[in-house]
Amino acid sequence: MRGGGMRTRLVSICLLLVFGVIAIKGLTVALNGPVAVSAIASNFEETPRRADIVDRNGDLLATSVTVYSVFADPRAIGDAGLIASELATVLPDLDVERITARLSNNERAFAWIERGITPRQRQAVFALGLEGIGFREETRRAYPRGTLAGHVLGFAGADGQGLGGIEYALDDRLTGDQTPLALSIDANVQFSLEAELSAAIGEYDAEAGAGIVMAARSGEVLGMASWPPLDPHKATDLSADDPALLDRASGAVYELGSIFKPLTVAGALDAGAIRPSDKFDVREPITIRGRQINDDHPIIGRPTAFEIIADSSNIGTVKIAWQLGTRRQQEFFSSLGLFSRSTIELTGSARPLLPESFDDLYSATASYGHGIAVSPIAFASAFASLANAGETVSPTLLLEPERKRSPKRVMAAPTANLVVRMLRQAVIDGTGERAEVGGYRVAGKTGTAEKPIPGGYSEDENICSFAAIFPADSPEFVVLIVLDSPKAGADRGRTAAWNAAPTAGRVIERIAPILGVEPRFDEPARSSPRVRSVSDRRGTTL
Repeated sequence: MRGGGMRTRLVSICLLLVFGVIAIKGLTVALNGPVAVSAIASNFEETPRRADIVDRNGDLLATSVTVYSVFADPRAIGDAGLIASELATVLPDLDVERITARLSNNERAFAWIERGITPRQRQAVFALGLEGIGFREETRRAYPRGTLAGHVLGFAGADGQGLGGIEYALDDRLTGDQTPLALSIDANVQFSLEAELSAAIGEYDAEAGAGIVMAARSGEVLGMASWPPLDPHKATDLSADDPALLDRASGAVYELGSIFKPLTVAGALDAGAIRPSDKFDVREPITIRGRQINDDHPIIGRPTAFEIIADSSNIGTVKIAWQLGTRRQQEFFSSLGLFSRSTIELTGSARPLLPESFDDLYSATASYGHGIAVSPIAFASAFASLANAGETVSPTLLLEPERKRSPKRVMAAPTANLVVRMLRQAVIDGTGERAEVGGYRVAGKTGTAEKPIPGGYSEDENICSFAAIFPADSPEFVVLIVLDSPKAGADRGRTAAWNAAPTAGRVIERIAPILGVEPRFDEPARSSPRVRSVSDRRGTTL
C-alpha cells in the first residue's frame, strides 16, 4: 500500500509538472497574443473628442463619430503574408504588399493595419481569429453635408487634430469646450451659393471661382464658397498642390478690376474732391510713363460720376482719382482694409499683393482695380462699408449675438448712400443689367481684369467679378462673385457683364427669400433688359 501511495504521488507530481509546463507555454502564447495586444491598446492616448460645429440655425455641419482602427503586434505574427492576405478579404482597400512589409518587421511592437473601419468590418476582422491583431476605439470627424462649406469647415486628421479651415483655426476651442460651435453660415444660403457658383463654372467654362454672402452691418459671413469644392472626408488624401485645397474666397488674391471704381468714387466724394454733378472729359486716352489707359467702348458726352460707374469708364475713374490725390487715395484704401490681410478667423487668409510704392501710375491703375490684388473676403468687407452707411466691421465666421461690434467710420453716411444709388443705376441701365432681379432692387458693379501670367497679363483670360448690394433702398447684404477665366460663347462675351453679373443675380434670387427680404415691385423698371451686341462687350474690361 505504501509503495502504491508513493507511485500515486509521483504520478500526480508528474502530471502537475506536465500541466504546469503546458500552462506556462499557454501563458506565453497568451502574452504574445491577445494579452499583449490588449496591453498595447491600453497604452494609447485617448483621441480628443471635438465639439460639434453647427450653422447659425443649429443645423449640424461637423460632428465626431466612433470608429475602430486595426493594429498588430508584429512580434506575435507568424506568416506576415498570410495574415495580410486574410485581412484583405474583409478590408478590400488594404494594400497587401505594404502591410506584409509592416508585419514582417518583428523588431517592432506596433503597426497600424487600417484606421477608421466600420463596426461591421471590425466584427469581420475579429471573426478571423488572427493572433497579434487588436482594435482601438477612436473618434473620427464626420461632415453630414458632404462638401457643403468644405473650405470654411476645413478638416481634421486621424489623430483628432484640426488641419484646415475652422477645424484648424479654432482647434483649441473645439477640443477644449464640448458645447457646439455656432458659425455665422446659413446652410441654406451656403447651399444656394455653392449651387449657383458650380453652375456658373460649368456654363461659362471657368477654371475656378469664389462667392461670398455677407451681412453688411454685422460682418457675419452667411455663405462663403470656393470652387473646386473640398470634401473634408477626403482632404487628407489629397496632394499639397491639389486645386481643391485652395480656399479661393480667403486664401487667394485677385486683381478684381472695375468693382474698385465705386470705392475710388466714394473716397473722392467724401473728401470733397468732386461733386456728383461734376463732368469729366473722357474722349482721349490717358498716358502715364508710356502706359496708355483707355475705355473699352466710347462714352458719349462728358459723364458725371453716376455715368462713369454705370458705363465703367477707366479714363473717368482715373481723373476722379487725380482729383482725390495719390496720398488721400492710398489712405482711403488702407482705411478700408485693402492693404492688409483680412481679419477673418481663418489662418490661411491671404495678404494682398501691392507694389513697392504708391506712385502716380499705381494710383491710376488701382483706381479701377488693376495692379492691386486682394482676397475676395477682404474686398467684400471693404465693399460692405457702402451698404453699412460708411462704416466697416470686421468679417466673421462665428455667430456671436453678444459680440461687441467695433465699427470704424471710413466715410460719411450720405456719401455711402449716394454711391449705392450710383450702383443701383449701374444695374438698371449699365453694365450690371444682367444682375437685376425683379423686386429685390439690386445695386452692383461689374469687374473684369486681365489675368496675370508670368511676365505680364493674358490677352485671352480674365478674372471676372460682380459686387452687389441688396436691397438698394435699405442695404443689408453684400454678394460677391469671382470667376477665373470664363470663356466667351456664341451668344455672349467673356467679360463680367456676361457671366459674374447674371451669376450674382441668380444667387440673390435664391437667397433673398431665405434671408427674409420682401420683394417690392413699385420701383419703375425696364420692361426688358437693355441688350448690347456681343461685339460691344467681347473682350472689354467692364
